[in-house]
Amino acid sequence: MDTRLGVLLPTNQSQWSDARGLVDFGIQAERLGYDSVWVNDTLLGARIEPLAMLSALAPVTRRVVLGTAALLPAFRRPVTSAQELASIDHLSAGRLVVTVGAGFPGRSEIEYALSEVPWRRRFARLDDTVALWRALWAGERAFQGEELRFGELPESTPCYRPGGPPIWLAGATPSALERTGRLYDGWLPYPPDAADYRAGLASIRHAAGSAGRPSGAITPALFITVLVTEDVDRGERQLDAYCRDTYGLPSQRVRKIQAIVTGSAERVAAALARYAEAGAEHIVCRIAAPTLEAQLDQLQLIAGILIRPSSRMPAT
Repeated sequence: MDTRLGVLLPTNQSQWSDARGLVDFGIQAERLGYDSVWVNDTLLGARIEPLAMLSALAPVTRRVVLGTAALLPAFRRPVTSAQELASIDHLSAGRLVVTVGAGFPGRSEIEYALSEVPWRRRFARLDDTVALWRALWAGERAFQGEELRFGELPESTPCYRPGGPPIWLAGATPSALERTGRLYDGWLPYPPDAADYRAGLASIRHAAGSAGRPSGAITPALFITVLVTEDVDRGERQLDAYCRDTYGLPSQRVRKIQAIVTGSAERVAAALARYAEAGAEHIVCRIAAPTLEAQLDQLQLIAGILIRPSSRMPAT
């Protein structure tokens, strides 16, 4: 598969007994030829904090992109998070990609309350936060946005790369598509139908053109939940348990919202190929397995299906 392939780390505490095994997971993903390793972000449940996880991975990997899928900036002070992200960009020698989101209605309101950030106008605050980061990384000493305003800013840590890491947006509403094309460097949605992905990407490219940006300025990516199994019934039971543990919802409902594929190697490869044909250039797989050991087994199965042997690193 020519499309770049990434994997989400299982940072939820229910999936590991020793968090240092997550670092080994990231190292193994790189050795198997994955292009990227990702972490997610929530305050609802015990897990390893995503920026701490990427900081641990940065010095022990040398090739893979390290990304957030997705980071919710509202949980952090914006000036502090700019410094944290710049630090990870340095520690990884410029391998960071930051996907951001504004949260999910019916789920994230409590997270905003815990962060002492208003839920109202969250999208304007998100766009302002990203603009503030870019201003700080460029050495600017003041910022005036719709929601965030700073008359005086301290000297901030510049990033390893001029301009800072690419910043992608997670979301597929009409507003998110327009903002992606106008403001962001990439798109990481999870539409359950490849046709919807194709239509969304077309809207983004139209918005980019209207803003005077080339369509190639935006990396089209996909977030998809994957489970490889020849036992279809067992796979469906495992997927349902995973969805209930993660969201408190049955898999039947989650499938209507998110891209999910389970089944044989051939079925998984065919499903991912449909999204690649629709325009996805970077696919991030979340593995629907309950333990770190089961995740590692799936990591190797997926690599065997989708990654060319020549892209794998030799064992050391």
